[in-house]
Amino acid sequence: MVGVHAALVCVAAPLSVNIGAVPLSLATLAVMFAGTMLGPGKGAAATGIYLLAGAAGLPVFAGFNSGVGAFAGPTGGYLIGYLMLAAVCGLYALIERKLKSDGAAIAACAALGTLGTALLYVCGTAWFCAVTGTGAAGALSVCVLPFLPGDVLKIFSCAVLTRSVGRRLP
Repeated sequence: MVGVHAALVCVAAPLSVNIGAVPLSLATLAVMFAGTMLGPGKGAAATGIYLLAGAAGLPVFAGFNSGVGAFAGPTGGYLIGYLMLAAVCGLYALIERKLKSDGAAIAACAALGTLGTALLYVCGTAWFCAVTGTGAAGALSVCVLPFLPGDVLKIFSCAVLTRSVGRRLP
């Protein structure tokens, strides 16, 4: 299952739209889903495999990019932040069985997705500031604000998808 989720991230992440210095990608949805389905350790492992594949030269990063240079560029902090996103979202797998209702499960999953995304923003935006010399206000307008509506949609989609798929798996 770790390999399957690593492959899902590898397929989803290159699908992106350049909306500025930071691309809009399906990577966050796939990473959140890996975490929620596999738990913190295995979710981070699947994400790590994705990162290693991209570093090794497979075109799996946003826009079909690859290579270790991607980690040093302006969006490198987001790549590393995916590990935290997967681990935080993976906490859902540890509490899911205690949640009796669909609403409670979806709310818990969405809350963890929100926390993980906030940590991703902090890691990625701080790296962006360090690499580009952009101030905090400028970086927030480029790295966070344009992505909030889409990330809310991804968080909710992941929560519903996780609850739906999780019921069907042993």
